[in-house]
Amino acid sequence: MSGASVGPDRYQAWRASTLGQITERLEQSLLLELAGSVQGKDILDLGCGDGHLLASLRELGAKASGIDTDSAMVSCARVLNPDADIRLADAAHLPYADESFDLIVANTLLCLILSPHSVLAEARRVLRPGGGLLIGELNRLSIWALSRRIRGWLGSPLWAKARFSTASSLSAELALAGFQVEQVKGAVFYPPWAWAARLLAPCAVWLGSRTTFGAAYIAITARKR
Repeated sequence: MSGASVGPDRYQAWRASTLGQITERLEQSLLLELAGSVQGKDILDLGCGDGHLLASLRELGAKASGIDTDSAMVSCARVLNPDADIRLADAAHLPYADESFDLIVANTLLCLILSPHSVLAEARRVLRPGGGLLIGELNRLSIWALSRRIRGWLGSPLWAKARFSTASSLSAELALAGFQVEQVKGAVFYPPWAWAARLLAPCAVWLGSRTTFGAAYIAITARKR
């Protein structure tokens, strides 16, 4: 999730739960699979949160940088990645020159911001010709989305403002922003219960390669046109 709306304590509590551990492992594994070889690549993590994905990318050999709008998240990310370039910045106004990166990652960021088109335009600007964009987002066609909507109706400030997507709506947004979609996969095909996660997680790879319907999480790769 975007650090703009979720603090470090909430991240830690999520990862400490059985449901959170299984779900985050599936989501991050899918992102790293779709990223492919990152050795030596300049990568920017938009909404890097507390820096766990950034650390994984760097462990695989990437020259990864990150930005977030939450100062507490940036502090945590810097502790975890002490020699990385991690900045307090807005994804809609990136503090980087044109064509600075080979790959940009945006994990559950677009769903929690007001100007996704501005973010995609900025991502395209700082990507090199033919550079890649890797997006992880929350699927509208899932039990998780229904649960989150209900929580928003009941007063959750996080989920009251969230916007949920589908694979087709995300693909259309990317096309309008000047990207060519290459791969679309899903993950987290179980309801938000720990026992269901333990039971159904082993089926995730098989299901995710065949459909995104019912998946709580969608990952898309696209190329700058």
